[in-house]
Amino acid sequence: MSIRNPKQALYEQFAVVAKALGHPLRLEMIEHLAQGARSVEALAAKLGQPVANISQHLQALRRAGIVVAERDGKFVHYSLADASVLSAFAAVRSVAERQLAEVDRIVRGYFDARDDMRPVSRDELQALMRDGLVTLIDVRPADEFALGHVPGAINVPLGQVKAWSADADACREVVAYCRGPWCVMSFEAVAALRSLGHAARRLEDGMPEWKAAGLPVEVVG
Repeated sequence: MSIRNPKQALYEQFAVVAKALGHPLRLEMIEHLAQGARSVEALAAKLGQPVANISQHLQALRRAGIVVAERDGKFVHYSLADASVLSAFAAVRSVAERQLAEVDRIVRGYFDARDDMRPVSRDELQALMRDGLVTLIDVRPADEFALGHVPGAINVPLGQVKAWSADADACREVVAYCRGPWCVMSFEAVAALRSLGHAARRLEDGMPEWKAAGLPVEVVG
């Protein structure tokens, strides 16, 4: 079959992917699926959305090749198609950070108010962990921690940070991470720890970026 305008035909397919990414709930779904495979029901519960709504969005992402599905008994589990999806997500985020004034306003008004210090890079964290100089905490929920975490990290979900800090060594720096570079939980955890007298910083990004960089990952069980 001949294609009259192959370039246009290609761009139409590129637009399918771009259109599938053009919804805030779908971007949040991608962030969650980057932590590990999820059933429709589990993803809906995470996001506080009706199962039917999440299912509809997942089908749109699947048609665009962004997620894949695998049946496990009565349940269908969805995961990101491959690492290129996370790269596409990061590219969208980068353009928005550089070009949209509203993004800058949100960052300054919310995120910088909680943590305006330079975050810890992956290379720096590895050196600090190797030398035993920091305590690394993963502030995601326990189920996400179980799917994969940075080796040596302690799971301290955000709601438990205050209680955990009471027994933590106040002279030892804490590094916190969660789902990604703009994950609210790590910002909140760092702000809480500092208010309690601990030296604390964030990892520059999250677990998905750590995995995408080919760095070691531990799973529970």
